[in-house]
Amino acid sequence: MENKIRKAVRALLLAGFIACLIPIGRACCQSAQHRAQQNSLKAMTAKTNVEYCIPKVSAFHEIGLSVLADRSVPEAEHGGAQSGEKPEMLERYAALHEENRELAGWLSIEGTGIDYPVMQSGDDEYYLHHDFYGEESKYGSLYVRGQADLDGGTNFVIYGHNMKDGSMFGDLDLYLEESFYKEHPTVSFDTLYEERTYDIIAVFRSQVYDEKEDVFKYYQFYEAETQEEFDSFYSNIKALSLYDTGVEAAFGDTFLTLSTCAYHVPDGRLVVVAKRVFAT
Repeated sequence: MENKIRKAVRALLLAGFIACLIPIGRACCQSAQHRAQQNSLKAMTAKTNVEYCIPKVSAFHEIGLSVLADRSVPEAEHGGAQSGEKPEMLERYAALHEENRELAGWLSIEGTGIDYPVMQSGDDEYYLHHDFYGEESKYGSLYVRGQADLDGGTNFVIYGHNMKDGSMFGDLDLYLEESFYKEHPTVSFDTLYEERTYDIIAVFRSQVYDEKEDVFKYYQFYEAETQEEFDSFYSNIKALSLYDTGVEAAFGDTFLTLSTCAYHVPDGRLVVVAKRVFAT
């Protein structure tokens, strides 16, 4: 009898062990697939001599998602050639743009795994749960909301999941340490039309607040039409920052803000704000 009991217990333990391995194996498989896709996308940006053309609409728009206006706008809106001429898209992003014209740019940070396309859709929630090709994914994609003006706005917010395997914005937590910031003080973000560099100006924890709460909500700031609006944003991010980066800004400067989940409070967020710098 004792022998049967021991065998039964062993069988139950083995079954439990196998049951625990299944989700672990599934997560590892998904992580590997995600890495493979991102490596493929990065490889596409390395291609040269790609002629710019007007891309076709991505297949997943056939399910009824709204599409942003074609990014093939007159060059004058991007500060380049005469009005009416085709914009001169950065060559390395032309192939990706053909695959999905909701591509808005590319974000990378040295010393981290952050090296991804940034998307912009008419549906602000879409890329929370879909990858570059429109497939459902727990990793989602880095994205900006439809109202974000990457060309002329004061600030735009890039959102991404804080993944446990370090992918997407999983490495943004590294900026909680000032020592890491000192070694990696800049962020690179390319629009489809120009390369940009940003100096990190503030790193802080925040949260998503109730709509009626009268508090600073970094995620609602997109445009400073007055000095007062600019000063409100600037003073708040400086006051919240975990450490002083020494980077200063003035009315007329523009920012990008990186936002991901944090767990210090319900609906917590980790935020990194950076100011655009220009070559002198």
